[in-house]
Amino acid sequence: MICSQELVNESKRSITVGDIISKKILNCPPSTPVIAAAEMMWKSRCSSIVITDHQVLLGIWTESDALKLDLVGDPQAIFQPVSSVMSKPVKCIDQHASLEKAERLLQIERIRHLLVIDSDVQPVGLLSQSDLVRAQGVEHDLLLRDISTILKRPLVMLDAQLPLPRAIKKIRDAQVDAAAVFYGEGSPYGIVTERDFLKTIATQQTESCVGEIASSPLLMQPGHLSLMQARTIFDQQGFRHLGITDRNGQLVGILSFSEILAGIDHSHVDDLRNALRDRRIALEHSQENLHLAQQVIKASRDGIMVTDAKGFIQSVNPAFTRITGYSAEESIGNTPALLKSGRHDTAFYQKMWSAVHNDGYWAGEVWNRRKNGEIYPEWLSINAIRNHKGEITKLAAILSDITDRKKSEEQIKNLAYYDVLTGLPNRRLFHDRLKVAIANAHRHNHLLGMVFIDLDLFKRINDTLGHSTGDQLLVEVAQRIQNEMREGDTAARMGGDEFTLLLQEIDDADAAVAMVHRVINAISRPITLANNTLYITASIGISIYPYDGNNSETLIRNADTAMYRAKDDGRNSYQLYTATMNATSLEHLAMESNLRKAIKDQEFTLHYQAKVMAGSGKVTGVEALIRWQHAELGYISPALFIPLAENIGIIPELGDWVMQTAINQCREWIQMGMDGFRIAVNVSARQLIQSNFSEQVIAMLNAAEVAPHYLELELTESALMERPDDVVPMLTALKSRGVHISVDDFGTGYSNFGYLKRLPINKLKIDLSFIRDVPTNQDDSELVSAMIAMAHKLSLSVVAEGVENRQQVEFLKRHQCDELQGYFITRPMPAKSIEPILLAGSFPLEN
Repeated sequence: MICSQELVNESKRSITVGDIISKKILNCPPSTPVIAAAEMMWKSRCSSIVITDHQVLLGIWTESDALKLDLVGDPQAIFQPVSSVMSKPVKCIDQHASLEKAERLLQIERIRHLLVIDSDVQPVGLLSQSDLVRAQGVEHDLLLRDISTILKRPLVMLDAQLPLPRAIKKIRDAQVDAAAVFYGEGSPYGIVTERDFLKTIATQQTESCVGEIASSPLLMQPGHLSLMQARTIFDQQGFRHLGITDRNGQLVGILSFSEILAGIDHSHVDDLRNALRDRRIALEHSQENLHLAQQVIKASRDGIMVTDAKGFIQSVNPAFTRITGYSAEESIGNTPALLKSGRHDTAFYQKMWSAVHNDGYWAGEVWNRRKNGEIYPEWLSINAIRNHKGEITKLAAILSDITDRKKSEEQIKNLAYYDVLTGLPNRRLFHDRLKVAIANAHRHNHLLGMVFIDLDLFKRINDTLGHSTGDQLLVEVAQRIQNEMREGDTAARMGGDEFTLLLQEIDDADAAVAMVHRVINAISRPITLANNTLYITASIGISIYPYDGNNSETLIRNADTAMYRAKDDGRNSYQLYTATMNATSLEHLAMESNLRKAIKDQEFTLHYQAKVMAGSGKVTGVEALIRWQHAELGYISPALFIPLAENIGIIPELGDWVMQTAINQCREWIQMGMDGFRIAVNVSARQLIQSNFSEQVIAMLNAAEVAPHYLELELTESALMERPDDVVPMLTALKSRGVHISVDDFGTGYSNFGYLKRLPINKLKIDLSFIRDVPTNQDDSELVSAMIAMAHKLSLSVVAEGVENRQQVEFLKRHQCDELQGYFITRPMPAKSIEPILLAGSFPLEN
């Protein structure tokens, strides 16, 4: 019995030269003129002609031999007998020879044609290199190699006006069989080949210019194309040459069909053939396993369903019938929709099928309906099966009934992972979610916030009103915290009066701070329990991954440290954890050289927050806000390093950097076509008291070619009043040049409208501490409306900062506030991120 391997080898040995040859042989007597021989070859579409005399083989003349004619020295050469230019003797091969033998003979003799003979030494056909390329079975080698690996011959470029005889001489001298023809800039290249020359001989056009007889355009392909793709193009287009381009699209060479055969790595091809043989044997074994697989599917305890690409069921196994109640006959031809329970909305299924088609896989819990109407949970996994073109042809689904498991899991989950009193996740579940969130943040390069909350003086309430009231208070606080959480974030009770928050995928620390503000406000609202109105506050600490730790233990510990810092600072507040909370890092941060190095190493960046008109939403400008991402300590709040810079006396240098960077950014935006905006820069008291401050500002503007009216200086009330006799004249000079002057954080300092009349200012910025509770807090609301009215009496415009919700917007619009700034409009963001808002020119306040 012959095994499969022997059959494969026998099949390969059975392919001989005689199986692939062209049986068409063109011949002529030796006296035939070259021009006549060429005409016979051209009309017959043959690349060679055999010269015989009374059936005796004398030689062969081919298209490549035609290139050897010297028409420059002898224009009459096309009329000489073909026997004088033929190649001899004729290289022959037996029709029963192997393809490998023919291939070696062509390479050794450096020829492209072999005359095939029978056992009586009579011609039976011609074998060309092209025949071998198509029949050798070298597709795998051709697929693995690209054109650039065999493109060795030089590119010959001919001017279209060059006389044909001289063009042929250049091709002959370069020992190539084709050349590119250049028609002029902007025109496609042409190509002239030995076959084109043969045609000119046959049609007596040898005195033409090369551009007249060339084929155009030259089909060009990139050099990274595989040899298999090149061969396919040759076969489909009927071409024998391709122009090859480099990565810049420049023509670098010409590939001929025959070069493919010459460039094949035959030892590699043998290895591939052996690998394919082993693969075929393995496929035979797989046939034996197919029956076994079918038996396994039938015996599987999981339901299995196979559909076509459109979702129509094609087959199900017995377990599918047992789980769903639907027989194979009832299922096949239907869609899986017959199992829908109605518990999932359209978005759920859209997301599921989107994952299947985009990722090729989806798995998750699904509620389905059995034939008897019972709704049950199942674990469903769907795999897309694709063909060799990447098209989905089938979908395979595996479903498991998890009714009993869900019941057990729910009981265990409630006991092990949730706080019995508040229903929030407990310490264990929070730790698990935090670890998963850290892994996800690391994988996708996201930030996450860890928030630690401790209720202030809770023990006093517990001891005074009893544990029952204390428990009710904890339940109410838990609900208030939960109401402020975003979808996907986690609030947990760690025990006692301690809560934690996990904030996933935040943009920056400011996002965590904004959430904490909402939680503080929610907790501080009065709570009525058992006829007692209770007021509770919280101290909160925040740590940010990865700046404040890269594992759950460190993040929780650092948030806890920050929380105690908040308690030390008087409670009912929050603190961001920074490395300044430990003595060693504080020493490093407090060093003047560290801050100077940060400027030198460009560790500082500017973010920008938009300002808009309260009435129309028109963008009026941005405020430049400095940010510091320390190489070792991570994100450092401006509230920490700016006072430090003032204390060690380098705030003027830091302020100059901010001013210069903001003005340069302003220039870029102006060059982009933006206009009608101002860029606001905060100025410290130490900068203001510099004797040449106004001259420095104007010099920076002039150097950047930015008009002064684009700049707005924001100064605190305390800075203005520190040395008013020096500051007022300097600000007056700047204002006269067109620079705008604003009083920042108004209401937190002197808050005296009387002194404002003496100052050369344009506007007031009401501090966010007053805006935060409007319109719900009557005192703050009345104070803000009074500030706006008084400012307008003094012909000053008003900016409200810290605007975070629509109610605040409506209140401020109603009281004629001029401009708005805050998270409701935009968060501080890098220049590139805020550019679309500036280009748009307005913000839709009504949305």
